[in-house]
Amino acid sequence: MANRVLPLDDFDHRLLGLLQRDASATLATLGDAIGLSPSAVQRRIARYRRHGLLRQVAVLDPAAFPATTLAAVLVTMERDTLRLHTAFRARMRAAPEVQQCYAIAGEWDYLVLLAAGSVTHYRQVAERLFVDEGNVKRYETRMVFDVVKHGLELPTGASPRRRARRSGPA
Repeated sequence: MANRVLPLDDFDHRLLGLLQRDASATLATLGDAIGLSPSAVQRRIARYRRHGLLRQVAVLDPAAFPATTLAAVLVTMERDTLRLHTAFRARMRAAPEVQQCYAIAGEWDYLVLLAAGSVTHYRQVAERLFVDEGNVKRYETRMVFDVVKHGLELPTGASPRRRARRSGPA
């Protein structure tokens, strides 16, 4: 059932927002915040997991690892064939240094966000991911000097507060 669109109500949107900020919150705390019983919260979380909407991971603070080198890499493919793009995407998914990878519109085909242990390590990773396979026409690296915001939260839907503001003056 994973990856099927799951219908969400306002409780779901609020609960998912809270879970994105702190997945370690107790069922009672989450229930109190959204107006549901702990058992109702537990059933909703189980449903999210069953449908592939939610998985739990540990998010590390990049500031705790000052030697980490972050880079944004713009990539253009050699040719626009499904086989080449499929191979590139598989390589990005398999590389532990790739934090995120997006297919983008415009002059570039992909935006890849990488984390490496040093600039030297980044160069080794770039060689492996963008040169050795021969299907990348060109890539440009932008080294990250400072993390302004590091987050993974997704908007789950309009909150009642936002809807009220959009509705116009009272």
